[in-house]
Amino acid sequence: MIAVYDSTGREVGAEERAVVYRDGLWHASAGVLVRSGDGRSIYVHRRTDTKMVFAGMHDCIAGGVVAPAESPRQTAVRELAEELGITPDTDPTPLAQTSWDGEWSGRPMRCHMHLYELRYDGPIRHQPEEIAEGWWWPEQTLREHLTDPAWPFVPDSRHLLRGILT
Repeated sequence: MIAVYDSTGREVGAEERAVVYRDGLWHASAGVLVRSGDGRSIYVHRRTDTKMVFAGMHDCIAGGVVAPAESPRQTAVRELAEELGITPDTDPTPLAQTSWDGEWSGRPMRCHMHLYELRYDGPIRHQPEEIAEGWWWPEQTLREHLTDPAWPFVPDSRHLLRGILT
């Protein structure tokens, strides 16, 4: 079950993930942009080909959907530990919030997104069901790839990163 929201960002209920995606219901996601300790590099990964949405695409945000009664910060910290094996000593820093009223596989995809940032130089351990591979890129390299609309990058993350990676 994941939390369902209205278009203004107020939690209004819960529904199964498949129903939320099928019907284009508003939901929320939260994730963490992981930067190297010096801030110059960003951790980029490729999602597995078995993911329910955005399968096989690249992303630089470790995140996921908000569960019922869970705060976005709780989601971000939970997903960071699940996907990259990172349990931070301090909470990630809030970085941005936006809403995305987009489309995926011919269906509406509506999400209120919450982004946090963490500076980190420790080990990374991928969750094999979610992440196929990952690497560090200088921010400039990531920016260059994001300017290519043909590069298979998660579209809601691309929307969220506008104005952040400039």
